[in-house]
Amino acid sequence: MSGLTLITVSADGAELPSSVDGFIKGKCIDCHDGVGGEGGFDVAMLGSDLSDRKTMDRWVRVFDRVERNEMPPPDSDALDRDDVKTFLDQTSDWLKSSQQQTFDQIGRVRSRRLTNHQTERTLQDLFGIDVPLANAMPQEPRTDGFTGLADHQSISHFQMESHLQVVDAALDAAFQRITETSQTYRREFTATDLARRNARQRCRDPEMIDGKAVVWSSGLVFYGRITSTRVPADGTYRITFTTSAVNQPADHGVWCSVRRGFCESGAPQLPWIGSFEATTQPSEHSYVAWIPKNNMVEIRPGDETLAKAKFRGGQVGSGEGEPQHVPGVALHSMVIERILSTEDIDRTHRYLFGDLNIVLDPKSNQLRLASDDPGKDVARQIKRFASRAFRRPVSEDELRPFLDWASTSIREDEDPIETLRASYRALLCSPRFMYFVEPAGQLDDYAIATRLSYMLCGSMPDWALTQLARDGKLRDPNVLDAEVDRLLGGFHGANFVRDFSDQWLDMADIDFTEPDPKLYHDFDIVVQNAMIEETHQYLLHLLKNDAPAKSLIKSNFTYLNSRLARYYDIDGVEGDELRKVVLTPDSHRGGLLAQGAVLKVTANGTNTSPVLRGVWVSERILGVTIPPPPENVPAIEPDIRGARTIREQLQKHLSDDSCSACHRHIDPPGYALENFDAAGRWRDQYLQVSKGKRSRGLPVDPSFVLADGRAFGDFDEFRDLVCKDIRPVARNFASQLMVYGTGRAIEFADRDDIESIVDRTKVENYGIRSLLKAVVASPTFLSK
Repeated sequence: MSGLTLITVSADGAELPSSVDGFIKGKCIDCHDGVGGEGGFDVAMLGSDLSDRKTMDRWVRVFDRVERNEMPPPDSDALDRDDVKTFLDQTSDWLKSSQQQTFDQIGRVRSRRLTNHQTERTLQDLFGIDVPLANAMPQEPRTDGFTGLADHQSISHFQMESHLQVVDAALDAAFQRITETSQTYRREFTATDLARRNARQRCRDPEMIDGKAVVWSSGLVFYGRITSTRVPADGTYRITFTTSAVNQPADHGVWCSVRRGFCESGAPQLPWIGSFEATTQPSEHSYVAWIPKNNMVEIRPGDETLAKAKFRGGQVGSGEGEPQHVPGVALHSMVIERILSTEDIDRTHRYLFGDLNIVLDPKSNQLRLASDDPGKDVARQIKRFASRAFRRPVSEDELRPFLDWASTSIREDEDPIETLRASYRALLCSPRFMYFVEPAGQLDDYAIATRLSYMLCGSMPDWALTQLARDGKLRDPNVLDAEVDRLLGGFHGANFVRDFSDQWLDMADIDFTEPDPKLYHDFDIVVQNAMIEETHQYLLHLLKNDAPAKSLIKSNFTYLNSRLARYYDIDGVEGDELRKVVLTPDSHRGGLLAQGAVLKVTANGTNTSPVLRGVWVSERILGVTIPPPPENVPAIEPDIRGARTIREQLQKHLSDDSCSACHRHIDPPGYALENFDAAGRWRDQYLQVSKGKRSRGLPVDPSFVLADGRAFGDFDEFRDLVCKDIRPVARNFASQLMVYGTGRAIEFADRDDIESIVDRTKVENYGIRSLLKAVVASPTFLSK
């Protein structure tokens, strides 16, 4: 004990309680003294300066392990429970008071910047435009899945330059919308229009057969492109077409993908539009998508289980698919029309110019301001626009630099329209636009409106929410509750589910890996997109119906179409629209952990790892944080000589004290999910490939023991055990919502508020919507 020295006062003045110091010295030193301490932990390295992030994290880790009865280990002498309770109570008070002191001074959340998607949607709503902008910005770092965490955001010269380019693109789109003389576009295509021009021409457009434009099942890149569908301008278009199947298989239709792109080797990416199942009976399909200028539509069979046509020399000729009896899709007709109404143009005009008298010169196609006092009118419009862009009222003093510049510009005979545009450009590069304006302490009503809107809608507050902020009503719990319901209505609810799941569940990484076609030959792009929609539709159903938190883990239903159902080996599902499907009692589906999208993002495309999946499930679903290995413990390579299975390899970790503490939490969910392969299908045996041939390998053993000692035999028993005490899952869901909504990871001082949120929803069985509403009404959400 002589080598142990703990500083008793931290840099922020929070004193280390003497009983805590005594507990550490008296109970922990025997096993954790020096660099050779068990588990690589040396209590002398704890420190007490809680303003240091690493010191705080170490103390939280010590607290958690003692609270969960992981320390001391079972083979050590038991501690007096009163001593343990005193240690936990005083350590908790010390940690919370230290963090709360910082929160009171500068706020819980540091300066937080709009994410790329939030910037895109805000500019779209500010100007009434539909131009996608997020992809033009630098990729954002993700921390534990989330992109909007203030502590991990940065701003650089390069980012400011790209932000300015995006602002210019938004302004260009807005001004173009109200100055273009011809913006309507509608074209009707017959089958002849859709097919290649010369029936014998060797190209990748559809070919004319029996009066229809036919595309065969094929592996050729860009096969199925329709050159005649190139659009004349960027815009949102509705694509409507009638199709039927050719050589339809006996037990299902011909599933097809709809994508768009330049369809040239120099631009290989083909963004997704949709999918459908063609049958012998002609059917109509309609999609709405943003399509850039000169992009064309590609429609082709996308089901990898279909036989594929073999083309001579890799080039499509004429009629090769027919004698091979290869399935295909026949296009009868198509209509492409741009969705841009007079109302849309008027809205953009109103957002840009308010009540200014703007005239469009028909000869020069230039806008001009008709005004007796252009300086006064421009200043008035700048104020109006600034209050919308900054999401709160703006004072004269705050706007003085912008107004002075505009006034000087007008006096020097500059064009008022260009002056206005340049002023908008400057305002949109201001920190008041790019960052959340949140004063320390309780949020004012405008900050509440902004935080709520960006959480649920991903964009600036609408007029109704702004009016409530102006009236000072957003601290009324009933008003806040009603606003949550209103904002989640319509398309906003689906957008929230998509945005939140992209980060919380890593759905944004769905394309990061591609399942090996040699191992998973049934997987295709149609299946993948159906998997994503399954998760989105499922979560939306839980949110709308305030389903209990156990539905996140297990349920008797999911959302399927016929293609995904066939992939999952579920019978009786027809049609290409996803719909709620009640599962049979023996089905392993239902719940997030059994959904293909989750299973795919937690694998590497070739095989599965119980460690990777176990960490993911622990942290994203069960709420168990898995810390990194201690800094002073070198990487350990367990002896795995002679091990044949994944289980045998990982069991070696449990023999090492430095590994076992975490693996007792990691391994149970990891093993439980082993019955699902890297592409999301159920398996009873591992798949092995030898000399290009696939065969069944060793049987899957999903059994294991939870950290609390309860054993399970398979995936279903694991889910049942989790659902017996669903509170940790509800607590984690509330925590993930809080992180997403506030832009700050859950800190030790936040834990009591999270517990209070969970307590308030117990009577609703921890309903998903109830948890969301409780998060929004919590002191943590309503404070900086």
